[in-house]
Amino acid sequence: MFQTLHQMFMEQYTESWNAIDPIAECIRSLGEYAPGTYKQYLKLASIQETDGVPEAEQMVKLLIQGQEAVVRTARELLPLADEAHDEPTLDLLTQRMQVHEKNAWMLRSLLKK
Repeated sequence: MFQTLHQMFMEQYTESWNAIDPIAECIRSLGEYAPGTYKQYLKLASIQETDGVPEAEQMVKLLIQGQEAVVRTARELLPLADEAHDEPTLDLLTQRMQVHEKNAWMLRSLLKK
């Protein structure tokens, strides 16, 4: 499964990397500073670091959990953005949810037997 996983992970990594700037710009537009160090990211993260190198199936399961965690966080923030009538943030959250729900679905499909 190396080639399949490698390609999928690269696509998901690239998409996530490209999302960093729009998210940071959204945070700045709300008057806050976006986190800029790994220490700050780790402090804010709900997804824990993994020790060692997991086997392929465990790696996929961990990535599914991560994708689902991002969706849960976005869902928790939706009501706050809605109450504030912050349509740009609502749009960003909706886009992120769509991406991460699709990623989780694609990863889950690898585990089907």
